Amino acid sequence: MGSRPRFQMVVDNQFVDSLSGRWFATDNPFSGLPWADVAAGSPDDVDRAVTSAHRAFRGPDWAEMTASDRGVLLNRLADLVAAHAEELAVAEVRDNGKLLAEMRGQMAYMPRWYRYYGGLADKVEGAVLPSDKKKMVSLTRLEPLGVVAAIVPWNSPLLLAAWKLAPALAAGNTVVVKPSEFTSTSISVFMHLVAKAGFPPGVVNVVTGSGPEVGSALVNHPLVRAVAFTGGEAAGVKIAESAARRIVPVTLELGGKSANIIFPDADITRAVNGVISGIFAASGQTCVAGSRLLVHSAIAEEVVSKVVELARLARLGDPMLAETQVGPVTTKQQLEKILAHIAAAKSAGARCILGGSRASSLGCGNGWFVEPTIFTDVTRHMRLAREEVFGPVLAVMEFSDEQQAISIANDTEYGLAAGVWTRDLNQAHRVAQAVEAGSVWINTYRTSAPMAPFGGYKRSGLGREGGAAAILQFLQAKSIWIDLGEEGPPPFVMKL
Repeated sequence: MGSRPRFQMVVDNQFVDSLSGRWFATDNPFSGLPWADVAAGSPDDVDRAVTSAHRAFRGPDWAEMTASDRGVLLNRLADLVAAHAEELAVAEVRDNGKLLAEMRGQMAYMPRWYRYYGGLADKVEGAVLPSDKKKMVSLTRLEPLGVVAAIVPWNSPLLLAAWKLAPALAAGNTVVVKPSEFTSTSISVFMHLVAKAGFPPGVVNVVTGSGPEVGSALVNHPLVRAVAFTGGEAAGVKIAESAARRIVPVTLELGGKSANIIFPDADITRAVNGVISGIFAASGQTCVAGSRLLVHSAIAEEVVSKVVELARLARLGDPMLAETQVGPVTTKQQLEKILAHIAAAKSAGARCILGGSRASSLGCGNGWFVEPTIFTDVTRHMRLAREEVFGPVLAVMEFSDEQQAISIANDTEYGLAAGVWTRDLNQAHRVAQAVEAGSVWINTYRTSAPMAPFGGYKRSGLGREGGAAAILQFLQAKSIWIDLGEEGPPPFVMKL
């Protein structure tokens, strides 16, 4: 342990050990071996960080800063992220095993989130309201909530942290970030940039450690005024329950079982590329993974054949190498979960036509790799069609007409995303409106932008990240009444 790099927590812009002095190992998914040690937090560390954030929220350096100046800080942070994009990308890959090519793209794009909300910071406006009362003026102010708990998953830690940090800070809140215990190192690199950008001490703090110990203490801390969470459904339910007991607002971005729907008139080559991108990019570890391929029976044989052909050629290996197309899954636990889903699908009668095992090719070494896997003969009642696998496993289902496609697509407890592939503009709009999903892509898949709201229907979550809608979730409205009359309020009765 002594020879491995160590990553600390961040409190008051200072890198600090945990109060207990404990550490835990973090693994490299490609080697399957520990590569660094991370400070193991406790409820005492949470209290230290939240108290710091609360103090900063009340303190003059942040509380009296103008919205325009907050925007300047966010834009300065965006410039620093852009300048250090390569360093941040490499840090992500070591911890979560995603392709360096993908993480380079994410880090190069991430500054746009900070710039968007940096520009929006001083565009949040109250209003002077019309009044039905003579000599009375009514106006509103939008004010920050306080300390925000930002709980970030392991699949895209820094980008998904930006989705929370940027609007929360633009609104004037302070934030305590809790990264996944599996991917806690890149946020440490990022926090050097936060301090360099000029954010006052305590405005952004980081506590590392396990969900049950650190995450629970953070959500339940009495000074936390809002929770923004991305992760699994079970954890999201617990967070929502805890927040409800304290009457604290939550934003939840949870799981998905997204459908990629291909109609007979679609550009087949383009659609097949979209299917591959939707499920095998990032080894299927995206909340919007197009894990259900819904294809019209008239073209099913052709589409499935081409998907199999392209997936079979995917190069598995070291995510740091440019030629690698599919990297490892991020954690050993996730590897075991994916393999269990594959075994259950086989037992249920689904037909595995590609993959279906842990990958063991030369380039995979001892890493946590799963072969790109495709199942046909999947029915809508199978677990494979209903539960999120979060891995490179595709379930193929056929439909005969538009209404059946919509019915199958909506026959899930989730509603995060969907893809529609057709040249018929009218059909594209009809299906996009009918599908119960927070994001619908037409003739493309898996894209986002800071100005577009993102979130789920049904059990896929609450609230939205991205767009102007996101900043409003970190603000609260205050009504102010001014009596311009000289007689004052009447005693004993309400002035109506």
